[in-house]
Amino acid sequence: MSHLFSNYNKLPFEIVEGQGAYVKDQQGKEYLDLTSGIGVVNLGYGHPEVQQALLAQAEKLWHMPNLYESQLQETVAAQLVQQIPHTSEYAVYFCNSGAEANEAALKLARKATGRSQIISFQQSFHGRTFGAMSATGQAAIQDGFGPLVPGFTYLTYNDEAALAQALSADTAAVILELIQGEGGVIPAEKEWVQAVAAHCKENGTLLIIDEIQTGMGRTGTFYAFEQYDIEPDMFTLAKGLGNGIPVGALVGKAALKSAFGPGSHGSTFGGNKLAMAAAAVVCQQIAVPSLQDNVQARSAQLLAGLKDLPTVQAVRGSGLMIGLVLKDADTLQQVMQQLREAHVLALKAGTQVLRLLPPLTITEEETAAGIAILRSILG
Repeated sequence: MSHLFSNYNKLPFEIVEGQGAYVKDQQGKEYLDLTSGIGVVNLGYGHPEVQQALLAQAEKLWHMPNLYESQLQETVAAQLVQQIPHTSEYAVYFCNSGAEANEAALKLARKATGRSQIISFQQSFHGRTFGAMSATGQAAIQDGFGPLVPGFTYLTYNDEAALAQALSADTAAVILELIQGEGGVIPAEKEWVQAVAAHCKENGTLLIIDEIQTGMGRTGTFYAFEQYDIEPDMFTLAKGLGNGIPVGALVGKAALKSAFGPGSHGSTFGGNKLAMAAAAVVCQQIAVPSLQDNVQARSAQLLAGLKDLPTVQAVRGSGLMIGLVLKDADTLQQVMQQLREAHVLALKAGTQVLRLLPPLTITEEETAAGIAILRSILG
């Protein structure tokens, strides 16, 4: 008997080690991992600089509460802000996960504006804590946990008219993903995002961009919002920020700092020494132009190699966040099982999308190997 809750559908094998884009199970079977641990291990498994930073910090100090200054936090915050193509000043709050980052953003939005309504979108996913879950536009995530946090409105994604009608003098914030990951790898239209930003500015509403899956180089730029020519009031990060070490961050305009004064919000482990040591290396590595060049090259290679498959209705996404929409939704689990049998790990998104989130460091040869197996199963 397992002493764990059964809230995960676990596969009957354990991953025990990894290097680069490959992982091994407890029996020594090797898999090409096209999931990056659900978009987390962006620099690949066993990254030497990240490991070295963690070991060096572990020999000094693992943890210290936020009662004292932290040069590591200042370093990572500066790295994150330096990557923003901005005219405004930004500040950073550190936590432990994407859900916590979104919770902080939602709290800050209400406190800073004095308003209560939060607009989100159908098929969105923002986390499983009460605020983040209430912002998530998927009934399946919310079922059984009611009543939810009040004040949330869910609109149709990529629909400007619906947003313009829903905005009011009580709208504190609009929160959106630039690619709805869990919802099916659905990209936001650039014109729509720019219209959302304009409507928010005109209405005095804060724009929150959830970059938890799209950020940290995943879509071919350090932040996905760079490709949309917008300046969000806040954006949230996690997943790839620590390359597997739990860490999240809320990045917001410095004008919002007064609403998050001493005692207003906090986290015991937020900005943990080990997490910051890892994040500092991750930020440095993802900022290297050759890494983003590789993301864009491997993305083009995947898109070219996966076109014209008879069982695939559409291929969508950006960078190394790609969704294959299967014509027959009933085959999704079967396809994933066949991939595992062929020693490839992939993910699902929604009900009929095969989701690929390979490490940003994946090579041309590894990508070609993955394409060959995908074509053999989906062709």
